[in-house]
Amino acid sequence: MGNLNLITIVIIAANVLISYKGFSDYGFFDRYKFQVGNVQRGEKIRLFSSAFLHVDTQHLLFNMLTLYFFANTVLWSLGTVGFLFIYIGSLLFGNVLSLYFHKNEYHYSAVGASGAVTGILYSAILLEPNMSLYLFFVPIPIPAYVFGVGYLLYSIYGMKNRIGNIGHDAHFGGAVGGYIITLFLAPSLFQEHMLMVVLLAIPIALLYVLKKAGKI
Repeated sequence: MGNLNLITIVIIAANVLISYKGFSDYGFFDRYKFQVGNVQRGEKIRLFSSAFLHVDTQHLLFNMLTLYFFANTVLWSLGTVGFLFIYIGSLLFGNVLSLYFHKNEYHYSAVGASGAVTGILYSAILLEPNMSLYLFFVPIPIPAYVFGVGYLLYSIYGMKNRIGNIGHDAHFGGAVGGYIITLFLAPSLFQEHMLMVVLLAIPIALLYVLKKAGKI
């Protein structure tokens, strides 16, 4: 949190402008949203463009506020180029995982920056695992490492039980993207925050095991 960096302003502005275009122009929204059938037919741009569209103002506001709160932690540690690698990489990780899990659901569609933003959040958790997070309706601070592990486990539960109109797989994929890319850019974290690295790896391994066993 703090002063907005120029790259954060640009990303927020792009999300706002493109989302509001989609709110008023359904043809535009439909052309660039993530949809399994269209992606499989070759419209790969949807894997990227869908992350700048949102369902409504509340959806947009939630994602941009989350980005605002955690962007600077990543920017201060990894710089602008590292931040962009994580944002775009997590965006793609999220949508590719969603495509994998819904590959036979040709009409499945989704929009939102959640995958990219979750990647930034998990990068921040890796970089500053001792920070505390405050969540809506929870009046006490939650240690970042508790939230990090808990949210991934909840995402697995949500994927398995199809809870709500939420892209749990995109959130999980974005988190994995942020995790992997951050460790690639800052390998010193294996020494500095090894416990956090291992803890966040557990839900990722669990998802792999459940998928291989046909449980999800």
